[in-house]
Amino acid sequence: MDFKKTATLIMVEQTLFALPFAYLGLLFAGGGTVVQWLWVTVALVAGRTAGMSFNRVIDAAIDAKNPRTRDRAVPAGEVSRRDVWILAVVSCCIMMGASYMLNELCFYFSFIAVLLLFTYSYFKRFTAASHLYLGVVEAAAPVGGYIAVTGSFSSLGGIDVLPFLLGIAIMCWIGGLDIIYSFLDEEFDSREGLFSIPSKYGREKARIISSALYVAAFAALVLAGIMTRRGIAYWVSLMCVGLIFFQQQRLGRREDIEAAVRELFQMNAFVSPVLFAGMFIDVFFRIM
Repeated sequence: MDFKKTATLIMVEQTLFALPFAYLGLLFAGGGTVVQWLWVTVALVAGRTAGMSFNRVIDAAIDAKNPRTRDRAVPAGEVSRRDVWILAVVSCCIMMGASYMLNELCFYFSFIAVLLLFTYSYFKRFTAASHLYLGVVEAAAPVGGYIAVTGSFSSLGGIDVLPFLLGIAIMCWIGGLDIIYSFLDEEFDSREGLFSIPSKYGREKARIISSALYVAAFAALVLAGIMTRRGIAYWVSLMCVGLIFFQQQRLGRREDIEAAVRELFQMNAFVSPVLFAGMFIDVFFRIM
């Protein structure tokens, strides 16, 4: 398979964007070791590659009908479905192997991750909750990063809620973002019988739901910071993230939704790095 076409197929830039999700889990768990960071990186990159490969090959027939996506590598015939399936399976094996190198719980958790990655593309055929399901898929990253260090969901008082709180933050943020992104395909989804919140409830209600999810995501990050007594670097980064969230919601209310979505995703690229930078400084160079 051609490397350039493969990189376009799996959207390498989106993989780099997703890495800080897993790193946040590592940092909230105390920082971890260099070896743990390495294996988490391998697992995340492989998992992201598997997820994008599954999505591209499973949705190939739908993408071929959609003017916005018909030029993607698989429907355009630039990459064979067989090669993409092979890439997906190999990537899953690599992710599971990297998880095994971390600890037993991570290895078992990787089976759930594979199931989530494979089934996501089918959800929009049955339910408008597909946006939240995508959020659940992305939420596996911080949860996985957290248990890579702790090896357990237990704490002194019972179940450790912190990794799930991080997962909720990512789930709500990505779900709210995907609702706005799906405005681009609102008419196509309705025509093809596919489910999305905008095509089912209309844009105004979709915007309200997206805003509510963004508020929930921000609240979860605030609560996680309070629970772990984070320092000033974390709170400054979270304030910056809050401003980005606010601007993204403003963009989602523009009439020219194509231009708004482009600007929204350019802005979105800063969210996870900013939050990661604040958390990294707070863990390793706390000044207050």
